[in-house]
Amino acid sequence: MSTAARLILGITGASGAVYGVRLLQRARALGVQTHVVVTPAGVINVHHELGLDRKALEALADEAHAPGDVGACIASGSFTTDAMIVAPCSMKTLAAVAHGFGDNLLTRAADVTLKERRRLILMVRETPFNLAHLRNMTLVTEMGGIIFPPLPAFYHRPQTIDELVDDTVERVLQLSGIPQATPKSWVGV
Repeated sequence: MSTAARLILGITGASGAVYGVRLLQRARALGVQTHVVVTPAGVINVHHELGLDRKALEALADEAHAPGDVGACIASGSFTTDAMIVAPCSMKTLAAVAHGFGDNLLTRAADVTLKERRRLILMVRETPFNLAHLRNMTLVTEMGGIIFPPLPAFYHRPQTIDELVDDTVERVLQLSGIPQATPKSWVGV
């Protein structure tokens, strides 16, 4: 008997809230169970960039968890998931994950994901990177996490920003182990 895929999605205050929202929408369309935790800065940014409030954002997930609820199910290794994605991932959250600073539910869930050797994908959003950012990315990579800045691909000749976002979302879902994901494939020149 197979079970539905299960993802944890964290949304922080970095720019790029559209990635988190689209991941929730696409996961729902694919029948993937989602658990979301949004930082206070994430809520502000989702509202600023997309006009959504916390209630509308959380309605896109199967289950929403408060960032202060460090006793929530996603903070336990016994709660199995296919992957955890942080989209977008602020440099503050990257630093907390890199240094094991699980001071809220999002960073605690990321720590648990790493300790359980599950996929952790951080869609880091900042540019240019300073040395601290690069070192923190290296630390997370050495621990088994995946650093995935949402850099658009152009080989499939996207015509809209939505196409760029959607292709990145599909690539991240595929990387998360969701077999139904459908990123554009490079067909050559």
